[in-house]
Amino acid sequence: MTTPDAPASSAPDASADAGLLPRHVAVIMDGNNRWAKQRGLPGTDGHAAGEKALRDIVEVAARAQIEVLTVFAFSSENWRRPPHEVAALMQLFLMALQVRVLELNKARIRLRFIGDRSAFSPELQAGMLAAEAETAGHERMTLVIAVNYGGQWDVAQAARRLAEEVAAGRLAAADIDAERLGGQVEMADLPPVDLLIRTGGELRISNFVLWQSAYAEYYFSDVLWPDFGHAQLHAALTDFAQRQRRFGRTSEQIEALHA
Repeated sequence: MTTPDAPASSAPDASADAGLLPRHVAVIMDGNNRWAKQRGLPGTDGHAAGEKALRDIVEVAARAQIEVLTVFAFSSENWRRPPHEVAALMQLFLMALQVRVLELNKARIRLRFIGDRSAFSPELQAGMLAAEAETAGHERMTLVIAVNYGGQWDVAQAARRLAEEVAAGRLAAADIDAERLGGQVEMADLPPVDLLIRTGGELRISNFVLWQSAYAEYYFSDVLWPDFGHAQLHAALTDFAQRQRRFGRTSEQIEALHA
């Protein structure tokens, strides 16, 4: 294994206690296809195993009192995969919506989606809206699923919205700063990402929550996603708790804040 709080629209809080659990954990769930290939199974079986792993991780994260768990389910680049695999993923996604929402309701977990939904079927879009509405009142934890999402797309959409405000005369270009732009990206109302985990042994972030993870701690695991479970998540959380998050300050300044 290799390892290297403030509103998303503003600078992080340098007084954050290094021993606290992350408020917001983001996960790049990588390795489903390789997991299936190692077992002589079709890729669809790997994705089904990955969906079950997500269910287990949601339970563990909720018990650990994580406020927000964001997972990369389908990137804007994943449309390049073989058509039969994309179709199978869409069917799995629809099935998971129908089954897992009942479990999320029982566990008092709110479900949200980020990304461009327009490319999905009307049935799937309606399912996402219904799932969000059905779980909207829950406050134990928020599960955010990124679908047809890309970090660059996210920032570009935020910039476009501000450009439209400028064109309409409701905003001056000189008033656009990081805080205003950050208020337009996805999840602007949620805490920024504190810990970003990638499974599967790859050491990149693949265009995921680029703005929201600007001050995140990164944790890379060699474990393929379907095998990433309770022990692996707790190892990541323990590693995070041992890091000192300085946000530009020195170690001495941080230690003085907690003296």
